[in-house]
Formats: sequence, structure tokens, C-alpha cells
Amino acid sequence: MKIVVGLGNPGRQYSATRHNIGFMVVDELAQRLGIDRWRNQKEALVAEYKGNDTILLVKPQTYMNLSGVAVGELARWYKVAVEDIIIIFDDMDLPTGRLRLRMKGGSGGHRGIESLLTHLSKDSFPRVRVGIGRPPAGWQVVDYVLSSFTAEEQPLVKSAIEKAADATESILEQGMNKAMNLHNK
Repeated sequence: MKIVVGLGNPGRQYSATRHNIGFMVVDELAQRLGIDRWRNQKEALVAEYKGNDTILLVKPQTYMNLSGVAVGELARWYKVAVEDIIIIFDDMDLPTGRLRLRMKGGSGGHRGIESLLTHLSKDSFPRVRVGIGRPPAGWQVVDYVLSSFTAEEQPLVKSAIEKAADATESILEQGMNKAMNLHNK
């Protein structure tokens, strides 16, 4: 079994914000897999796909800073190794629309990742980082990540969501090393 987690915040007011790009990618994957049924489980929305492997698509409903609570509970419930949990999230250190895959590492100041590191007790979960760029001068980080993408950014974001879904499919089908070689450009 593999768990694919998109990080974000629950609620309509956050649905189109930069911080919710992880949810957007998971929604794209669900559409590709023909999934339209979600259930509430362990403080998350969960959808299941049965193919060669069972894949759980997960959108934590604990708010970003507590994402690890839901993911940790699901990992323990399903007895899934940390290395089999793929995390998709927004990254201000990458320009809007850019992608970077990593095998492990620290949080880089991302509170959702900090929560995962705490609740999974390991840093070896594969990551799909989706660039959202840096806040403009005078903006607070929290205001920026909770803002919507501009009209000019929309084509980049649409492409990034598709590329992140492609990269996640590559991780699932070919493993992390091959996926990094294909998608880290």
C-alpha cells in the first residue's frame, strides 16, 4: 500500500490558495484514477484506489500546521512504512510552477512538514515540492500562502498541478530515483 498526501487547509475559503496546492494535485490524481468517493477517516478525507498496489489519496482536515496528526494516525492504522508515504506540498523556495522531488530532509520552515516530521518520527518520506514563489515586498508569509494565485500565474499553476500529478504517478510506478531523474530539471 502507498499513501499519497496532499497538504492544505480544509474549507472553501482556502480551496484556491497557494497553501492548498497539495490538495489540488491530489484532486487531479483522483480525477485521473476515476475516484469520486471520499470518506472521513482519522481526521482526513481519504479515497482508495485498487490497482497493482492499493493507493490511498489523503487530504488532512486538521489544518496545515497539524497535518502530521492525521497522516501519522493513517500510517499506523494501515501499517504503512514512512518511505511509502508521498507528500505533496507548496514550497516558497521554488518559483511558481516549478517542481522538485526529494527523498527526505528537513522542513525548510514549512509547518506542515514540521508536523509530519514530529508525527512520523522519520524524515524519509518522498516529497513532491510545488513552487509557489516568494511573497512580494511588504507581504507577510501567512497572508501570501493564504492568497489565491494571480491571473498571470494561473497557466503556470495549472501546468504545475499536471506535472506534479505526473511526477507522483512516476514515483508510484517506477520508484523515487527514476522519478527524480525524470522530473527534477
